[in-house]
Amino acid sequence: MSETRAPSKIGTLAKLAATIVVAGALVAGMMLPFVGGSGLVARNSASLLDALPVELTDQTPNGNTRVLAADGTVITNFYENNRTPVTADQIAPIMKQALVDIEDSRFYEHNGLDVQGTLRALVTNVAAGSVEEGGSTLTQQLVKQTLLQTADTPEERIAATEQDGIDGVSRKLREARLALALEETYSKDEILTRYLNIAYFGAGAYGIQAASQRYFSVNASDLDLAQASVLAGLVQSPTNDDPLANPENAQARRDQVLNRMHTLGHISDQELADTLAQPVVTAEGQPPARNCVGASIGGFFCSYLLSYLTGTLNMTQQQIENGGYTIQTTLRTDIQASGDQAVLNTLPMGDSLAGIFTAVEPGTGHVLAMSVNRQYCSDPANPACESVVLNTAASQGSGSTYKVFTAVAALEQGFSQYYTITTSDPYFSRVYKGGCTATGNRNPSSPYCVENAGRYPATLDMDGALVRSSNTYFLALEDALGSVEGPVRAAQRMGLTSLNRNADQIIAENRGSFTLGAEATSPLALASAYSTMAASGTQCDPTPVTSIVDGAGNPATLADGTVINTGNSCNPNAIPPGVANTMNQILIGDVQSSIGTGTRANVPGHQIAGKTGTSQGNFSAAFVGYTPEYTASVMVLNPKENQNVGGFGGNKPATIWHDAMAPILNAQETAPFPPADVAVQNGNTRQVPGCSSVSDCRSAITGAGLSYGGQVGVDSDQPAGTVLGTSPAAGTRVQQGGSVQVQVSNGPAAAPPAPTDGQPADPNAPDTDGDGQPG
Repeated sequence: MSETRAPSKIGTLAKLAATIVVAGALVAGMMLPFVGGSGLVARNSASLLDALPVELTDQTPNGNTRVLAADGTVITNFYENNRTPVTADQIAPIMKQALVDIEDSRFYEHNGLDVQGTLRALVTNVAAGSVEEGGSTLTQQLVKQTLLQTADTPEERIAATEQDGIDGVSRKLREARLALALEETYSKDEILTRYLNIAYFGAGAYGIQAASQRYFSVNASDLDLAQASVLAGLVQSPTNDDPLANPENAQARRDQVLNRMHTLGHISDQELADTLAQPVVTAEGQPPARNCVGASIGGFFCSYLLSYLTGTLNMTQQQIENGGYTIQTTLRTDIQASGDQAVLNTLPMGDSLAGIFTAVEPGTGHVLAMSVNRQYCSDPANPACESVVLNTAASQGSGSTYKVFTAVAALEQGFSQYYTITTSDPYFSRVYKGGCTATGNRNPSSPYCVENAGRYPATLDMDGALVRSSNTYFLALEDALGSVEGPVRAAQRMGLTSLNRNADQIIAENRGSFTLGAEATSPLALASAYSTMAASGTQCDPTPVTSIVDGAGNPATLADGTVINTGNSCNPNAIPPGVANTMNQILIGDVQSSIGTGTRANVPGHQIAGKTGTSQGNFSAAFVGYTPEYTASVMVLNPKENQNVGGFGGNKPATIWHDAMAPILNAQETAPFPPADVAVQNGNTRQVPGCSSVSDCRSAITGAGLSYGGQVGVDSDQPAGTVLGTSPAAGTRVQQGGSVQVQVSNGPAAAPPAPTDGQPADPNAPDTDGDGQPG
């Protein structure tokens, strides 16, 4: 196929002379397989078939790789060459005829090589002073284009297009022999269809379907004579004859095609006259969406998907772009759209603060949505553009969301949900070092201390401390655990992968700050970790894809033939189900109780568990909320520099979560969480027994595995020595070995002395004479 117009008759004559030499070589080359000679043996047709490279044994070239959302919506396409393969019956017969007539009119007569046709075309082209007819057969052109478009290296591309000298002759000889082999293997209609699917028609359109859509916005099956003659003329010089950019050239070339079709008797005088009288009329269509910048929805999800395909599934970029796959993803367009709107409700597009909403499905790890108040693009001058997937990036801590990991570790070790601690504020650790910012002591060898963000009761159990988010309680709980290793490893088992790179260092340094979430945290990893609780302890790795199939519907494979594994990767019992279910019931209180910190996320009619978090200096705020069906994290932060986000996790993040998830939850029925595990709730606590005498109490307390703490006198109206109860009260639970005191009456309080003259009576004195006044 000639690819550029000859600039002059002199140039064309030179080309004619050179090509006559090549034609002679081709004649000889055609004979080589059938004659013996020095170093040659006779060959049969089977040996020619053996010569076909794998690229030429695939009957249909691959089209664009399509990326689909969970509901089948096209998110985008990945492709190097925009191509949509079609079958023979999906191409208009007039299109096939027009191409054959102008490029290879003896196509149905030759066996892949046509020296007669080549010489005729050269003479015609010399007489015209330009290239009007193709010189190579369509079969030869198919060989050349296939080898060119499937070339993996620059050297292979040069070898497929070499024009000059011995290398040029060698290329032509190879093309000729492969063309003969193709003709022995495939029918004429198969060869023509393959050619029409692989030929470049300009404007980024490869193949007849893409070209039909690009220039005329119709399918290849619906092309008429006027359109087909334009497209047939493009294959020689797609840039020069582009009807969008060069309509005059396109019309001149179209007329050449029409006249050739008329000369060969394939269109009538009337058809020729009517079509020549018309200008070239186009209806420009846009190329299919390409890559993640062109995604119809979920640009950040798309980018995450691409990194997952190459990084986790080990596909190459070239394989993705040229494989013609259908990639079925996990993206829920309804949640994505709702999340997109929710972040914009709170933070405008391009604000210095990024609102990052990330949703996953518990029990599968399917990534459902990734929303940010940014557009996925790469314009540094546009603050609304972002090319980093903030949903996976770990840049700031997520604050008290990490208290959950400390609580999980404590429950796993037998601590009760009712484990009660009385702390000072600030609280100074007995285990961890690092100084105390609250007192200005920054000596790293001094005890680490924390203070609360609000006024909390000094005495709290785990349930109340988690719902209120008490800093002092959770540092004291870390003290009771003796090391941060339990909380750190629990977080890792639950799926907080952003912790993996420095988990060992945190443990080695025994950082008491771990429970306050100072470590840089990925929003996706945070959502994934909480989804382990939502799934009753089953941890699932996040995944954006459920299947990848090729054009024939077969599972995609790697270069070594291994089928690409797109199945879920889950680990049941990453934490004990009883621990997960107990945590869920506690965390419902953070969203739905009056003392919770995440009440703005509440959606009435649905059971939602969650936890808020705010990092040191208010440089980030977070909320993670979940139901048995969905888990979503929201982080608000400045991804470029430290900035006070203005509020806590229960403010902007909880509001974004509510706005994103309310439409989704209200569109369906959601299940309640399983009940808490009573054994986990009670842990290693013992119930305080009831008793009626000091001796009975001592025996009952020690028999319950508790420590008898002696008796304490209490003023009461009961006779002295009467057992009033215990502290803590009977029926409550105390850590095994914990102290229980017996409360004994001191008897009625003595009456106060009578007032002296001129002094008022004690207003607190009892009314002893029935007149309604003290005294």
